[in-house]
Amino acid sequence: MAKQQKEVHKVKMTDGKRAIIQQLFQEYDIESTSDIQDALKDLLGGTIKEMMEVEMDSHLGYEKSQRSANENARNGYKSKTLNSSYGSVRIEVPQDRQSSFEPQVVKKRQKDISAIDQKIISMYAKGMTTRQISETINDIYGFEASEGFVSDVTDKILPHIEEWQNRCLVSVYPIVFIDAIHFSVRQDSIVSKLAAYVVVGINDAGRKEVLTIEIGENESSKYWLGVLNSLKNR
Repeated sequence: MAKQQKEVHKVKMTDGKRAIIQQLFQEYDIESTSDIQDALKDLLGGTIKEMMEVEMDSHLGYEKSQRSANENARNGYKSKTLNSSYGSVRIEVPQDRQSSFEPQVVKKRQKDISAIDQKIISMYAKGMTTRQISETINDIYGFEASEGFVSDVTDKILPHIEEWQNRCLVSVYPIVFIDAIHFSVRQDSIVSKLAAYVVVGINDAGRKEVLTIEIGENESSKYWLGVLNSLKNR
């Protein structure tokens, strides 16, 4: 395995290196780094939908599973295609019967989410605290978002993030891609450069899985050893 990791470390993922994603991928043909980008699109679309669900709860005044005397109600979803740093992303936008819902994370006429897509993906990185995730969400929505609303969004997506970060892994991955990317992140109003250590494995069923994403101050062999040991323990 160590020999395989050394060999695949030479592979450059270009934009696909920006892989900080939540779930086992749907089965893709293993031919190019565009497969990684497709998985990122899945993560972006799903997370944005969850955030919009909270927006709809706030708009209607009750959650999806609750009953209400409100004349307005949920009315399914409408597909929308957006441009992102990873290519075109298809999302499902919640609708209401009175057509009065005005989503804020992606506005009705907005076609580009490249200003927020990497912020969303960064929330799936290990090492981000609840406070940091809340700050990221507040940064996405802007200062008009109330503290209670930001807390609701955090509560909605945090279980998905934690489940992904702590899930058990299978014992063998025949092929493993490892690489690191460097990006800017805001913490306590200060912008700093961090390294994201990304490990993507292909299991014996031919499915690709982002095994982990670890955040460090810089890329080093010592930190990589810690990342791989952590994977071994899982």
